[in-house]
Amino acid sequence: MDKTDLHILQILQKKARIPNVEVARTIGMAPSAVLERIKKLEASGIIQGYEVRLNPEMFTCAMVAFVHIQVSDPACFDQTGNTLAAIDQVQEVHYLAGRDCLMAKLRVADNKELAHILHTRINSIDAVVSTRTHIVLSTFKESAKIMLNRTI
Repeated sequence: MDKTDLHILQILQKKARIPNVEVARTIGMAPSAVLERIKKLEASGIIQGYEVRLNPEMFTCAMVAFVHIQVSDPACFDQTGNTLAAIDQVQEVHYLAGRDCLMAKLRVADNKELAHILHTRINSIDAVVSTRTHIVLSTFKESAKIMLNRTI
């Protein structure tokens, strides 16, 4: 991966649906060369996919909560993490250092839906010892972008 690849990635992170010809024009390359580079970045796993960011309020899921989950046995981290990841309202699951082993980010409609998921889905997992939930009041930044302006 060189500086041209990084430039292409920066452009795609800003606007994933940008036409290949426009990317080529921006970086001063032939469209076929840009397309070839993008295909290589996809094949190598550097580009994992493309997503559309939807307005959560338009889909009745504006509430965000972070649930810290303590697991009884370290041997259960993977299974518990995968079980959490299978819950539709869970957007992220992370293995943490410290007292709480796992953290899940949920996007739900309201307190009622959150309580239902906590009670019926998360706390019902055998390895879950306890949970601590933090409800987000407002969000100043939310992004999946990676900083690419580092030198290679």
